[in-house]
Amino acid sequence: MAAHEQFADDLALYALDALDGSQKAALEQHVETCGACRRELESLRGDMALLALAASGPHPPQRSRDRLLSALAVERPAAAPERTGAGSGGWFGRLGWMAAALLFIAGAVLMKDAKEQNAALQREIAGLQTKTAAQDAERERLRSEFAEFAGPGAQPVTLVVAKNRPQPQGKAIYVQSSGKLLFVASDLPALPEDKAYELWLLPGAGSPVPAGVFRPDARGSGVVVNPPLNAGVSAKGFAITVEPKQGSAAPTTKPVMVGLVS
Repeated sequence: MAAHEQFADDLALYALDALDGSQKAALEQHVETCGACRRELESLRGDMALLALAASGPHPPQRSRDRLLSALAVERPAAAPERTGAGSGGWFGRLGWMAAALLFIAGAVLMKDAKEQNAALQREIAGLQTKTAAQDAERERLRSEFAEFAGPGAQPVTLVVAKNRPQPQGKAIYVQSSGKLLFVASDLPALPEDKAYELWLLPGAGSPVPAGVFRPDARGSGVVVNPPLNAGVSAKGFAITVEPKQGSAAPTTKPVMVGLVS
């Protein structure tokens, strides 16, 4: 039994190829006749293989690391080293082998963890770049949408309450060549739920053209942006009437605000 236990203690060193000489030969002879030691040696080699592959595959089971480290922890120095000097295969030489093997395994695991963290960081950076590109595109769209209203072809027109002091106000900016229109109103009176204000383009000739329906907010402000107007229609002015909330094809009331192109 004592001899069996001695061989069992050397199994981890043999799995790391850290035995030599008569110790190695004696262990190999014992393993051929001892099924228990042979199975333990195969298990230790399997644990080492799982740890060595950790850099390119999934993490090995924690029990594999624990088994190998526990086996190495119980190794004891040989009673009488067979050789001495720089090339000695004694206890201190085997310690170097074990340290090198453990460092290799630990380094492989750490390298895999670093690669996984780097890949996650790269994915996060790519997501932020995509988000930034989308925000830039939206800003460019808005800039392009309103650029013509500041151009030389834009016509600013101020609308005031007909025959009354200019308290509620509206301003229209119209681009005849493209038919784009921006209208902003302020201090408009509130309306019943079934009513809304409707903006009209007053052409040089013909009937008023519907140019958008809107309801003011709690502060009396209202906005109309790019209603469906045909490009090239000349405008002598704009007007606002009170209509049903869905709008009308032609004005049904007198204008409450009118503005003419100067």
